[in-house]
Amino acid sequence: MKMGDKLRSASMDDLPVHLVLEILISGRLRAVDLVSLEMSSRTFRLSHGMFPKEFRSLVEFAAFQLCALHPIYASLQLSARRELLNRCNDNWKRVLRFLQSVKQSSDMVETSAGNMQIKSGRYHTLLINDAAVYSCGSSLCGVLGHGPETTQCVEFTPISFPFPVQVIQVSASHNHAAFVTQSGEVFTCGDNSSFCCGHSDTGRPIFRPRLVEALKHIPCKQVAAGLSFTMFLTTLGHVYTCGTNAQGQLGHGDTLDRPTPKCVELLASNGSVVQIAAGPSYALAVACDGLLYSFGSGTNFCLGHGEQHNELQPRAIQSFRRKGIHLLRVSAGDEHVVALDSNGYVYTWGKGYCGALGHGDEINKTTPELVNNLKSHLAIQVCASKRKTFVLVDDGSVFGFGWMGFGSLGFLDRGVSDKVGRPRVLDSLRSHHISQISTALYHTIVITSRGQIFGFGDNERAQLGIDTLRGCLNPTEIQLQKASPM
Repeated sequence: MKMGDKLRSASMDDLPVHLVLEILISGRLRAVDLVSLEMSSRTFRLSHGMFPKEFRSLVEFAAFQLCALHPIYASLQLSARRELLNRCNDNWKRVLRFLQSVKQSSDMVETSAGNMQIKSGRYHTLLINDAAVYSCGSSLCGVLGHGPETTQCVEFTPISFPFPVQVIQVSASHNHAAFVTQSGEVFTCGDNSSFCCGHSDTGRPIFRPRLVEALKHIPCKQVAAGLSFTMFLTTLGHVYTCGTNAQGQLGHGDTLDRPTPKCVELLASNGSVVQIAAGPSYALAVACDGLLYSFGSGTNFCLGHGEQHNELQPRAIQSFRRKGIHLLRVSAGDEHVVALDSNGYVYTWGKGYCGALGHGDEINKTTPELVNNLKSHLAIQVCASKRKTFVLVDDGSVFGFGWMGFGSLGFLDRGVSDKVGRPRVLDSLRSHHISQISTALYHTIVITSRGQIFGFGDNERAQLGIDTLRGCLNPTEIQLQKASPM
């Protein structure tokens, strides 16, 4: 062997194709990584007879393999898989990007600045950045988790837990908050007078995160905080609820309050649940088979059954079932609901005031209705709040519609109390690739793929984490002082 050959560094072209394929599908590659690889080397573009002819390249075949392993794709019927591929122009890399983006946008998003999640409460905001949790805004009843001496935080401030934890998911409501750790433990803080924090003592607010003892040996993966109740989703796909139950929002077939989390038996008997959402006094649960269940208050037609009766137990929304629509995610607003299906289509129902349903009118929709103006886009996240809705699509653009409310809809050419009746892209965010969005009563916060945080709307109570502004129409970057390692 010549010295030159010995010193020559090996390239991907030198590796056996089967080994390259194994590398592609064994790691945590994102769809964008596969695109970059395909552009970087001829190895990933050419056919070597190692995969079926219908795939244009080795990377395309790897994307297909990764899709097949993805939990969302695995839950789809064959017809739904075909429809999704068709929606993505027969491009498996785009299918993979859709699947990965849907999962991340409702959980933790991977950014160049670390893993992040943002959740907006009524007058406050919670943020996860690499397992550390921050909060800002009004500390009503201890909802910020910083102790009784804190009434407001004007910037994102790290929350201390009783012992070192890695938080992977948070939920924010009007007056209480909930946190899920990597190991499945759940912590809550805030006003527990309605038992919504899952602790039996209701004498005073819980000012710092406290472990929910009733779930100590029941690992959870998601929480959803309603107005005076809380939902907990376990790693096995079971739903537990606690708190106020006057409208049946706990799903147990009665109107009795529950001081500690209790399993919703009807959901457990119908299979695994993959996502939960809590409105003020109603609840939603997406099952692994794509069915959407609703229960609690029927006010404003938020339950989607065509009537305003309360439902004391989970009831499947039949219009989705009849049409064979497989739901992936849902967001519960104050007076309306928005849902996302396996083809990236968006549906809304409930109170149409201010155009919050996106159909160009203010008419209430008693059952789910497709938002036609978004049909040409592949939606990956839906987000509803008070009289407004946001939809994030797979190219990183954000569409908004509904009530501007102190500028919280983000349109610079509209007044702070204007209405936008149909989906319209937020030009103010066009220069950024948005990975996640969260909105509350009067403020909205987004995370970009680069890990930047932007906020707009009301900041009267520092809910945007910017001390120098009372409010802003133009999305403004929020600086985060990272917490020291615990």
